Amino acid sequence: MERAEVEAVVIGGNRLGRTLGFPTANMEIAQCVELENGVYRSQIEIDGLTYRAMSNVGVRPSVDGKTRLLETHVFDFHGDLYGKKLKVTLCEKIRDERKFATVTELREQLEHDMEFCKTAEL
Repeated sequence: MERAEVEAVVIGGNRLGRTLGFPTANMEIAQCVELENGVYRSQIEIDGLTYRAMSNVGVRPSVDGKTRLLETHVFDFHGDLYGKKLKVTLCEKIRDERKFATVTELREQLEHDMEFCKTAEL
């Protein structure tokens, strides 16, 4: 997949990412059928500034998710994004979405994904 851009409004979620140390901006993307489910190295534009990020496209099978969402964890950003329309650029798919046996396994994988995304070239 080439780079893909998604513009959507941030909605409320179940806040599990926050408890794992990876708060996310959640956006409904059911209409974006061309996007493959998986984890992506990404970037996001917030108030005219661009931040590195990692994103998940899919249904979050490890937390019994059913609704297909774009979840984006923004590096080095702290603030309220609810209700804002944001543009996320999915730069590179780094792995498929999958179900983890434990929350600890999920957190460890997210830490690995984050390190890759922070050090990869844009």
